[in-house]
Amino acid sequence: MSADDYRYMARALTLARRGLYGTDPNPRVGCVLVQDNAVVGEGWHERAGEAHAEIIALEAAGDRARGATAYVTLEPCCHHGRTPPCTDALLQAGIARMVAAMPDPNPQVAGKGLKQLRDAGVSVDCGLLEAEARALNPGFIQRMTQDRPFVRVKLAMSLDGRTALVSGESQWLTGEAARQDVQRLRARASAILTGIGTLLADDPSLNVRLPDAARQPPRVILDTGLRTPPTARTLRLPGSVLIFTAVADTALQVPLRAAGAEVVVTPHAEQGLNLHAVMAELARRECNELHVECGPTLAGALLQARLVDELVVYMAPLLLGDKARGLFELPTLTRMRDRWELEIVEMQAVGWDWRLTLRLR
Repeated sequence: MSADDYRYMARALTLARRGLYGTDPNPRVGCVLVQDNAVVGEGWHERAGEAHAEIIALEAAGDRARGATAYVTLEPCCHHGRTPPCTDALLQAGIARMVAAMPDPNPQVAGKGLKQLRDAGVSVDCGLLEAEARALNPGFIQRMTQDRPFVRVKLAMSLDGRTALVSGESQWLTGEAARQDVQRLRARASAILTGIGTLLADDPSLNVRLPDAARQPPRVILDTGLRTPPTARTLRLPGSVLIFTAVADTALQVPLRAAGAEVVVTPHAEQGLNLHAVMAELARRECNELHVECGPTLAGALLQARLVDELVVYMAPLLLGDKARGLFELPTLTRMRDRWELEIVEMQAVGWDWRLTLRLR
């Protein structure tokens, strides 16, 4: 691979990031077409059902696409989905070389698109800046390979690791900059999830409050005993609400359905709902990235179920004292070797707070 190959793929990745908030449930993809060391067309996928990045780039290039090199952040699709196959369009346009950042994890593609291009005589390279391409689509990759969404749990804490006073008061732990940053996390998510404890205590909206929000992700409530009040604030806002419960009595579900919620009966676990069953159902509904805002009970349950892929913790320069509420409800450890070990992926100042992005080791 040449320095130019890296440069053009980096440009394709930059284009793909423009779809961060709008492509769901499709992956974020960018494409750059290069002829004689000059860009002749480029594009990115904006919304599901609309043209893919390759098609937009080909339309921009026109006849100049013949003999060009295509730099794409994800293997071109070769099946009929919401749109026709991109491989057919690339071949009809006469591209000479394909450079893909990574293969498509979708079993309907998974190497078949690149093979189709090779078989037609196109020179194919794959794997350039693959780590960066994977980082763009953690949820899509995980849903395709593991049949569950990528779960991102957002928490806010004081410097002494507390989330709220003993009374439950927590507004506002972090500053305005951190709260705006959370809105961007919500905006990129496929769905926003909370537990019944947080719903009853805080009556949260769980919506995206950005002036240029392209969409409102579905809001998901885990409510084992079906205690969600039909007057809950989140039920009165635009967008869909999904309630998972263990209560099968349809008569008890009627008020919530009348308020606009969809109620899904889910298997009961030892404590609360079967979280793996919840994740499987969300994946079936094409949920890629699940954004979770919850209290210590659900946060601890997700951690123990090994369903937390990423923790985003906002740390405020405050002290709330040892009687205040903690981040997780977890079993008491008697041996240090049983501790939960995390890897800090990123630390960044956000206003006067710090944002820590962590993953389980």
